[in-house]
Amino acid sequence: MNVVARLLPRPWTRPVVDAQAGLQAAAEWLARAQDATGSGGVSAYYDATKRQWAGAYPETTGYIIPTFLRYAQFSGQPEYRERAIRMAEWETAIQLPEGGVRAGTMDATQVVPTIFNTGQVLFGWLSAWQQTQDARLHDSAMRAADWLVAAQDPDGAWRRHASPFAAHGVNTYNTRVAFALARASQVLQEPRYLDAAVRNVQWALAQMHPNGWLENNDLEDNERPLTHTIAYATRGMLEVGLIAANHTFVDAAARVAQAVARTQRRDGALPGRLDSAWRAASRWTCVTGNAQMAIIWQRLARETGERSWLPAAEDANRFNLSIQNLAAADGGVRGALPGSHPRSGGYMRNRYPNWAAKFCMDALMLQLEVG
Repeated sequence: MNVVARLLPRPWTRPVVDAQAGLQAAAEWLARAQDATGSGGVSAYYDATKRQWAGAYPETTGYIIPTFLRYAQFSGQPEYRERAIRMAEWETAIQLPEGGVRAGTMDATQVVPTIFNTGQVLFGWLSAWQQTQDARLHDSAMRAADWLVAAQDPDGAWRRHASPFAAHGVNTYNTRVAFALARASQVLQEPRYLDAAVRNVQWALAQMHPNGWLENNDLEDNERPLTHTIAYATRGMLEVGLIAANHTFVDAAARVAQAVARTQRRDGALPGRLDSAWRAASRWTCVTGNAQMAIIWQRLARETGERSWLPAAEDANRFNLSIQNLAAADGGVRGALPGSHPRSGGYMRNRYPNWAAKFCMDALMLQLEVG
């Protein structure tokens, strides 16, 4: 090969991936993450450097419950329903007396209730109660939702009970908590939960720039939020808007989704962080954010009928599948999704968080249903 030929960029082709195989592998990895704790809860992550599972994580175990319930039906494997119910019962057993859910993992030294974590577990209690009609789960969901409403400020923000493990106490990504309350209003037939959800999204929209970028929207760096927290906020606005039939909320979510889509790389990945002008603020990608945005684009396609959202979602899913290791001998790696790609990137460095696998499963099930 001559020198000129070597300097020319190689033609890029989409990797061949198997969405069904990747979905099953992610489910099996999450099952191993649950078994690793011995409690019913799911390990927060696998540390590939230490080759060690972290403690059970109430927050994300909570929203894995609806994913496993859905996957049990999708796959015809009842084991995943049984696992989800075990998770929900564990969440009830560790619910704090006031109704909230604790911050951090079960081995954290501080035991305090937090707004965001409570909202995420609320999703699990609601879906598990719908499946089982177990009064204990209904009671847990009611107590959690009531605690969230009582903790909300009149303008719709949550300023109390922030996580001691996040740098900022007031967050627009709490619209994902609003989403949980809106879902609770449907399942538990309680209108005041939807009222609280709407107030929070209205507050969040007051933090939005004309280009759709949100203030106060990151765990650590509000000037360069993660696509992970951008997606949390966007999904919250979208779903509360759909439940409340509020087109302003849906349109705001679509504006953000479109802005993020414009940053997508040719390989389907998104920059892990984005600044206020929607410019890439990192060289690595946040794998969870890729999956969450794929969900949002697919939800918009389904709800608006505009299929133009789907290519971005399919590309994001393809990228995530292309970096999933289906053949690793280490069960903590096989089927998992890393926090960042490269794995040494700035989010969950060298770790495989359970929420990456959870959101990837959700995104793939949406795609496979459409396909």
